[in-house]
Amino acid sequence: MSQRFALILGPVGVGQERADFAGTFTVVDAAAPALSVGELSTQRGDGVFESIGVVDSHAQEVTAHLERLANSARICDLPEPNLEQWRQAIAVAAAECPAGEWVIKLILSRGVEHGPTPTAWVTAAPASDFTAVRSAGVSIVTLDRGYPLDIAERSPWLLLGAKTLSYAVNMAALREARRRGAGDAVFLSSDGFVLEAPTASLILRFGDRFITPAPTGGILHGTTQLSVYEFLAGRGFETGYEQVRASDLGRADAAWLVSSVRLAVAITAVDGQSLPVDHALTTELNKYLLSPRD
Repeated sequence: MSQRFALILGPVGVGQERADFAGTFTVVDAAAPALSVGELSTQRGDGVFESIGVVDSHAQEVTAHLERLANSARICDLPEPNLEQWRQAIAVAAAECPAGEWVIKLILSRGVEHGPTPTAWVTAAPASDFTAVRSAGVSIVTLDRGYPLDIAERSPWLLLGAKTLSYAVNMAALREARRRGAGDAVFLSSDGFVLEAPTASLILRFGDRFITPAPTGGILHGTTQLSVYEFLAGRGFETGYEQVRASDLGRADAAWLVSSVRLAVAITAVDGQSLPVDHALTTELNKYLLSPRD
């Protein structure tokens, strides 16, 4: 196959039950024109997406990603996606991925402006090589997101709990982190609580207890964070969700950014302050995250 693969998903009635959705997929050349100029995903970023890691043709954490896609669609008032159709499309795309690490993206857009149906498609492409950063770790800076912790509940129109295509702010945060000499960033609420990274979840270790900021206040519930917690629970560690003060970051015995494609990356410093790194556990986490998981 070529280095990229794409499927356009045809419309399916909400709740429609069927065993085989193969006839609803159209294979297209990912390098060729495929979207209308009136497509709202490109005009306004009006849509939602998921990125799924693929290891040796096996798509990881598919159920968790599909559940989050459906939740994002609900928050954005998009039609409910038919998850079995998406699951079968993911299987088709994963089967086209050669050995190694790839990434499948699911995109659900509101469609063409004034059009009758949403637009949906799936792409597969080689993943970037994250071997070095998984080994060396990354320094981070903290950035004010500009909202208090409870803003998502008070202002749902901000769509903070959805994984939307509007990622300009996230990318700007990463550029700002690099301007400050760091490799990544972690957002803080305006009232001093830790949120998440622009493209990853945060996990902190205090002794034998691991915590992550509670998935409220516009924090996405990370699919890889859930897998990490499964691994840690199997090792006998305590895990939990808490509201984390910004001042707690520097007290952690270790910390990681975790995401579907980059996997587990140890945090080496926060705002210039060194943080302990557990290299052995990081290696174990990534070995687990690279194993087949549904």
